[in-house]
Amino acid sequence: MTSSSSNVVQAFGIADATNAVRHVFIRDLILTCLIGVHKHERKQPQRIRINLDLAVREGAGPQDDKLSEVVCYEDVADGIRSLVGVGHVNLVETLAEQIAAMCLEDERVRVARVRIEKLDVFEDAASAGVEIERFNLS
Repeated sequence: MTSSSSNVVQAFGIADATNAVRHVFIRDLILTCLIGVHKHERKQPQRIRINLDLAVREGAGPQDDKLSEVVCYEDVADGIRSLVGVGHVNLVETLAEQIAAMCLEDERVRVARVRIEKLDVFEDAASAGVEIERFNLS
């Protein structure tokens, strides 16, 4: 992913017709959660921004124009919200791994790229965080 001067995250090109891969994404999902290793982070919720890119095997595609035929980004977003709502997590890396693992449970998802940014960590920086990429080997 790349970032422009307006802090908007732009995705790498993931969609690939040659390999029948669709790009499913979520941009700038802002959630509040308990995350961090410091004592004050265990008590005070903080804002995080999540960006997600999924490379999804297309197969035959949505033949009948039904949601069940695709990876639904609403279901993915709801899953992320559920993971964040479970309780305190020490590391953004741990949350990123949990989100990637959740996405890869769907065998159509070949690659999950997850970026998590803590938005209120430093007064002199827009954010700090981590980005991971995980593959579905099945």
